[in-house]
Amino acid sequence: MDIIGLIPSFGNIAWTLAAFIVALSIIVAVHEYGHYIVGRWCGIHAEVFSLGFGPVLWSRTDRRGTTWQVAALPLGGYVKFLGDADAASGRDGSAIGAMGTDERRRTMHGAPLWARAATVAAGPAFNFAMAILVFAGVFWAGGIVTDRPVVGQLRALPFEGAALRPGDRILAVGGIETPDTAALGAALDTLDPAAVVPYRVERDGTAITVDGPFPLPPLVDVVQPRSAAGDAGLRAGDVVLAVDGAPIVAFRELRDRVGASGGQPLTLTVWRAGETFEVTLRPKRMDMPRPEGGFETRWLLGLNGGMAFDPETRTPGPLEGLWMGAQQTWAIIATSLSALGHIVSGAISPCNLQGPIGMAETSGESAAAGPEQFIWFIAMLSTAVGLMNLFPVPVLDGGHLVFHAYEAVTRRPPSDRALRVLMSAGFALLIGLMVFALTNDLFCP
Repeated sequence: MDIIGLIPSFGNIAWTLAAFIVALSIIVAVHEYGHYIVGRWCGIHAEVFSLGFGPVLWSRTDRRGTTWQVAALPLGGYVKFLGDADAASGRDGSAIGAMGTDERRRTMHGAPLWARAATVAAGPAFNFAMAILVFAGVFWAGGIVTDRPVVGQLRALPFEGAALRPGDRILAVGGIETPDTAALGAALDTLDPAAVVPYRVERDGTAITVDGPFPLPPLVDVVQPRSAAGDAGLRAGDVVLAVDGAPIVAFRELRDRVGASGGQPLTLTVWRAGETFEVTLRPKRMDMPRPEGGFETRWLLGLNGGMAFDPETRTPGPLEGLWMGAQQTWAIIATSLSALGHIVSGAISPCNLQGPIGMAETSGESAAAGPEQFIWFIAMLSTAVGLMNLFPVPVLDGGHLVFHAYEAVTRRPPSDRALRVLMSAGFALLIGLMVFALTNDLFCP
């Protein structure tokens, strides 16, 4: 056995696991802290705040009597409140029965209904709030494209004739007026990639015409995790010069060739930082959300294209950034719910449901792509965790909220026997879903 040859694989696995543990630990800590802090505000005492399960590696007890601990299995966490029999907030009847009225009020099961519901809902709410803040932070740090079609920085390309300069305001492209960024985007779809593109620009207060590169070259801007392109080692900044030996000059030509491939292997000629090489890869069949709703099945490499130049950006204001973060979070929720509905109805492949292996691989590839993409992934995963916990399944927060809604309507909680049966059924359903997702990770292409 070639032990030395296995070292890179072990390194990749370690990196993937480390990235996944970091991402999951942050998300779980935020989720459980939501339960803890809102419970505390509502007068419910937390006995244990645990990050992870199993043997305790570290712990300390604060002045309020809450034990904070880190356990050996970093696959989740929990808050155990006073009167709970276990980490799933099962009722410890004997312990609660021996308590006085004041002490019983400090338990999850003896607190008013509003306090219990608020404490349960706080976990997913904190996940959503975290996602909104992280997305907003990315927008604040990276900026957003302005309404003015102004050249920011030129991208490194293997094409000549790039006469544009940073600061040029594009007044027209290919003879089409571009008064704003939206008009520029619409004009780009009409250009012939094989022709020299004339730009009319305002430079230093004077309107001049210059020849420039095709605005949407076959430039790789983003490589999606767990994609054919990612597996083949393509990177942001690569430029695809040819597909199966046929030259291309526009990203849409690459997209069309991949879409028409039928999943057959393609050989790409790639330019990277002055060097040219070839790579062969097989497109993956994927179900992609459509802007108008629903999904379409396409052959994809997992690449997003970029412009020949970075457009001018600005920093959004505090409220604007938060609103954009909220819109991004809602878009993920809506797309996830739509995908789940399409999977259940059989409209799209169940392979779209990732399990722990898939999420770990995505974590590792996102971390390898850079801090910004890893942070973005954490926010997306936080949104997914918050949404999943709201599903009306016993043992999840959504299931507890259903119990509280039942109590609000009937004026009495479900019986202990009914709760035990429902919790067992919910646990079995959750395990079955995890096994199904794990099977997808192992056997889906």
